[in-house]
Amino acid sequence: MSTQDSLEKETLQRIHDQVTNNPVVLYMKGTPQMPSCGFSSRAAQALVETGEKFAFVNILADAAIFEHLPKYQDWPTFPQLYINGELQGGCDITLELAESGELKKMMAEANSKAEEQQG
Repeated sequence: MSTQDSLEKETLQRIHDQVTNNPVVLYMKGTPQMPSCGFSSRAAQALVETGEKFAFVNILADAAIFEHLPKYQDWPTFPQLYINGELQGGCDITLELAESGELKKMMAEANSKAEEQQG
């Protein structure tokens, strides 16, 4: 196995761990406080507006995740929102979920389920 294959495998495992260990995680360019692109900014803002907890990963600060995340669920663009370990989609889908009220509900259920499992 080449070091490139090894890095990819390791990175995909790290992504899997992040997605399964956080009830809600947003892979974005930048941070919710300092987004580095409009799509990431709008998606993060939609999550913040729910008032629910969420984790985020700044893909610009992690070249391996930036490179390999599109392979994880075969989704080529950023941001990517995962709830309960499942890819929900990118910016447009996140905004549609927020508009319908579904985003807050999904995030609240995911966070509540995670708290029950921890406690």
